[in-house]
Amino acid sequence: MSLSRVENPCFLLFLAVFQAIFILILYRGGASSVFRGFLEAPQPWDYSKTQDVYTNLSLFTQAPNEETMPYCTAQSPIFVGPLTITFNAFPSERMIIKKNPFVRFGGCYSPPHCLARYKSAIIVPHKNQEKHLRHLLYYLHPFLQRQQLHYGIYLIHQAGNATFNRAKLLNVGIREAMKDEDWDCLLLHDVDLIPENDYNLYVCDEYYPKHVASAIDKFQYSLPYWSFFGGVSALTPEHYMKINGFPNTYWGSRGEDDDIAARIQLAGMKIVRTPVHLGRYKMVDLEQHKGSEEYPIRYAPPFRPAPLHNTKKTWKDDGMNSVEFKLLSRKKHLLYTNITVDIGNAPTLPPEGKNEEERA
Repeated sequence: MSLSRVENPCFLLFLAVFQAIFILILYRGGASSVFRGFLEAPQPWDYSKTQDVYTNLSLFTQAPNEETMPYCTAQSPIFVGPLTITFNAFPSERMIIKKNPFVRFGGCYSPPHCLARYKSAIIVPHKNQEKHLRHLLYYLHPFLQRQQLHYGIYLIHQAGNATFNRAKLLNVGIREAMKDEDWDCLLLHDVDLIPENDYNLYVCDEYYPKHVASAIDKFQYSLPYWSFFGGVSALTPEHYMKINGFPNTYWGSRGEDDDIAARIQLAGMKIVRTPVHLGRYKMVDLEQHKGSEEYPIRYAPPFRPAPLHNTKKTWKDDGMNSVEFKLLSRKKHLLYTNITVDIGNAPTLPPEGKNEEERA
């Protein structure tokens, strides 16, 4: 007499294994992580066929009654995919303002036709890079509007003659941005990177810090090294505080990327990345804009800078809880909020051999 399928030992073993795997998936990331792989499966994007970033943006018109506005659709109805990005013409601020009529003072925007589902703050550290900023603002405002986000753009300007310190400026920017609103997501954005696909969502991952700029043209659209976390990244305020923000002690180098990657691991998290077919960025050609001498030399071989610190020993004391700066000005412009700060100077190291002489 044959056994029924329910009584079959092989079937029962298969069922037990399946249940164990399912429980493990729920424990590690929740049900949403199960479907994330399907949603982020590679798409056949043809980047030789692109659309203007302002395409169909005029379809978003003011709702007649704000009190009865519905929530925005989960996916924007005007997504087009690959975007046309060129740096041949230098956009004027007046033109950018004219093309973005719903942007309010301080660089803030809310969809005029629906209630946004996400609130994202864009933090852009820079030092004397106004030409790069103009290109960024021209593309970034419509890019964010296409995603039906409520957003604000903060430019964090480092004053003085000190060496550029990107990570410390980001700590300052987040502290200042959080004074304005309870943001859902913090986008940490280099001034010279322009997104190429409007499906590249500027929202945070629910569980882990997200590296957004996973494919930059300067790197032939691949990662320069496995722990790279630079360019554009997205963290919730909770993620940011959990890693104690970014290190304040990296002056003029890109070594902070490895430090940040180590912090994420030490805090019990991992880095998730936007798929390379979506996380594509073009870097503003610096050769077209000579005169930005203050812009730090980045991404030149060898790509991976040598680490400066033992992150395991320093991350809890060097970060958001220790950042010091002097706020020089905070002004709302039509396209952005400008925050100018003095973050001090890089520490002066003793001449080589000096310490040995003193000890002798």
